[in-house]
Amino acid sequence: MTYPGRRAPTGEPDWLTLGQAAKFLGVAQSTIRKWSDQGRVPAFYTPGGHRRYRRRDLEAFLDRSGPGGKATGPLVLVVDDDARLREFMRVNLEMEGYTVREASSAEEALGSIEDQAPELVLLDVVMPGIDGWEMLQRMQERYGSIPVIMFSGQVDENSAGDAEQRGARAFVGKPFDPQQLIERAKQLVPA
Repeated sequence: MTYPGRRAPTGEPDWLTLGQAAKFLGVAQSTIRKWSDQGRVPAFYTPGGHRRYRRRDLEAFLDRSGPGGKATGPLVLVVDDDARLREFMRVNLEMEGYTVREASSAEEALGSIEDQAPELVLLDVVMPGIDGWEMLQRMQERYGSIPVIMFSGQVDENSAGDAEQRGARAFVGKPFDPQQLIERAKQLVPA
């Protein structure tokens, strides 16, 4: 679905500020801020911490979320305190047909699950505050058996066994090949 009235003339900038992106989508700035925090609308950050939105990402969001639009594939929640790693995983999963939401903490992720349960969670073990193990336990108590793939840079010979013993479906060590993670995701939840 296209929105001819919203396509940029050739002289329009490819990158939009928060205010420009909100106007482009026809929503309040607080709404697009929430959507980008949830991973529904990709945001990039300037060195000063300001959000910038790529026009083509906003157009893709409209195509899948606008009237008659639909999500492209199974919903995956990526939980990691590293924004660059979340973006890296999101981009690779979206290219494979998944719909991706992001959370930077366990608290944010649990709130996101409350709003809409994903079909798969990719969960970092080491995060400030509530770590991945604690979040996995809380998810199991509150939401039952949402499949989880755990990942961590702190890997030893027992990591995979510990993850599966605690209820995760798989464990991947960082740094990882994105294709390895995608293959694990496809095994659990085909796109």
